[in-house]
Amino acid sequence: MRLTSLSDYAVVLLAAAARHPSGERLSATLLAEETGVPLPTAQKLTGRLAGAGLLETARGAGGGFRLARTAHDISLADIVEAVEGPIAMTTCVDSARHECALEGGCAVRPHMSLVNGTIRGALAAVTLDQLSQTNPEFLAQ
Repeated sequence: MRLTSLSDYAVVLLAAAARHPSGERLSATLLAEETGVPLPTAQKLTGRLAGAGLLETARGAGGGFRLARTAHDISLADIVEAVEGPIAMTTCVDSARHECALEGGCAVRPHMSLVNGTIRGALAAVTLDQLSQTNPEFLAQ
């Protein structure tokens, strides 16, 4: 499994936002400059992240955006799902899709929800607070 570069960029942008003082209004331009993420991509992602409830936005003078929750309360799974949609390792975990030629007699399919849940759980265990640290001590744990 490989996440798209948009997910990577979303993590980079939100980690940079988390390093700013709580409640500070930020702009896509500022974060693009800080991170090297191209401005059009930063603008696109801030819109998606706001739509997913990870950023709060305000227009006008003093506008911009800020984290909608504390960095400790935003997980890597939240960020990935905001950009990619629900985490689904295979189409087996999506009951609405029937694209597998082996679906009728597959002995593994009933177990794929467990696999999917384990991977989502691992992503949910990593917080934005951890990802925003410049000295990632949590990796040694």
